This record gives sequence, structure tokens and C-alpha cells, in this order.
Amino acid sequence: MPNKIILDTDIGSDIDDAVALAYLLRQPDCQLLGITTVTGEPERRAALASAICRAANRNDVPIHVGTDLPLLVAPRQTRATQAEALDGNDKFPHATFGRENTAIPFLRDTIRAHPGEITLLPIGPLTNIALLFAQYPDLPGLLKQIVLMGGRFFTRSGDGSGLEWNIICDPHAAARVFQTDILSLTAVGLDVTEQCRMDADACRQRFAKAGGPLTPVAAMAEVWFRHASIVTFHDPLAAALIFDPDLCKTEAARVEVDLQSGRALGQTLLVNDGPHKPHHVAKSVHAEAFFQHYFAIVGG
Repeated sequence: MPNKIILDTDIGSDIDDAVALAYLLRQPDCQLLGITTVTGEPERRAALASAICRAANRNDVPIHVGTDLPLLVAPRQTRATQAEALDGNDKFPHATFGRENTAIPFLRDTIRAHPGEITLLPIGPLTNIALLFAQYPDLPGLLKQIVLMGGRFFTRSGDGSGLEWNIICDPHAAARVFQTDILSLTAVGLDVTEQCRMDADACRQRFAKAGGPLTPVAAMAEVWFRHASIVTFHDPLAAALIFDPDLCKTEAARVEVDLQSGRALGQTLLVNDGPHKPHHVAKSVHAEAFFQHYFAIVGG
């Protein structure tokens, strides 16, 4: 049976969200039940998701607008910059969306309709998911699993911290999700995903050859390439791990998020001071195997 997936995404900032969505739309073992968007301009992010779905001839995928603000901290991500690729461009038809938060009721109803079957794939800040679990405490127990991209676990940044963008954009939401009793939660962190990189020219060639959903992604990538010379496949790795768990080695652990104010706010910590290790954390990746897998699915 295909894996039932719901994607929660901040598509429109880093290009890797769009690259992950293209993969899910082409993955034959994926039944994409819906897409929810999160952080600044979530309605513009939904339009980007719609353009990619339509390029894949997948008008059947429900897309819902989520929350635009983090729980407590100031917003870091206020604009969906890659939506510029859609402005005044009739090459990429797409639906338009209002600002109403329809993501939470959609998630609630869909998870309840498929108890024990759905993999939730959050690849942005975890605000939607934290709000969902706070309002409906029964829902975590109805999920098959969560696989998320977020955190930094086994290596530190130059300042010695374990900071990563998705977590620090809403650390309180992330803490809420990691504290929730979920049957299975796997986190794919920055220290692993950074091993899966491709330079701009190689991406252009592969995306052009693949076509389909990667055609609007390629246009979005040109906005990204104005300030970056590479694509790091953070989110596509998390997505691919659902279908090929052998791509990464994982380690059982308990993840906590540092909520102390200051430079450490949002740091992800591995706590190994007891037997309770409810999470799985990606520890290493076979990068070559990942790229072979990804392009075997999407083409190019």
C-alpha cells in the first residue's frame, strides 16, 4: 500500500521545500493526502505548492494555509520570496488562497479519518503541528509516524551551538512537538543534510532534464540562486527517508529544545541520561545513494 503522507512546509524560502514536493509528487509509493503551509505569507506559499502540483498534473492534492506567526518569538521569516517566480508569469498556473487558517481543521479531520496510517512530514517551523497537538491531544496517537527536517545533533556550528533554522524560527513549537508522546518520531538534522549538496549549474541541468514538477521549481530556484550558489537537499532527504530508510543511519535518543533566552534559544539537545529514548535521529547519510534515489524518482 502507498504511504499516506501529509506535507507541512514553509515552501518559498529555501528552495529545498519545492525540491522535496516535486519528489513526493513523482514518488509512486506516496499517496499525498495534502499540503499545509506555515510562516510568513502562507497564502503565497500555498500558491507555490499549487503551481508545482499542477505542473505534475496533480490537481487532486488539497492545499491549506496555516499560521504565519510563531508561538512566542518574533518572526524571522516574513516573506515567501520565491513567490516572485509566479508574479506576472502565466507559464505556471496555480490556485490563489486567502489568509484563513484552514490547515488545522484539515489536519485534524484527515488524521482522524486515517487512524494509524499517516506519516506527517514537517519540513518547516513546527508551529502548525504544535497548535494542532495543543488543540487536539488525541491526534499524536492517531499518527503512524512523524519524520521531520530540523535540528542539529552531532556537530556544532562555528559558535559551538546546535542551532538550525526550522527550530529557531519557532523553538517553543518545536519543544512542544518533541515533548509529545508519538508512536514514532524521526528527526533529520542539519549536520546530516548538509552532506547532500549540489551546485547551481548541476541543479539547473538536472531540473531541466526532469521537467514536470521541477519546471516551476527551476524558476523558483533562480530566485534562490541570486544569493546562493548551491542547493542543499535538506527536506528531500527527510522525504526520501520515509521510502528508503537505509539512506541514513539513525540513533535512538531523547531530543530536547533549549528554551532559555539568549544565543542558545532553540538549540536541539540529545539527552541520554535514562532509558527513555522516544526519538530517532539521523546520524549519517549515504549521499551518493540519496542522489541516485532522488533522481531515479523525479527523472533528470
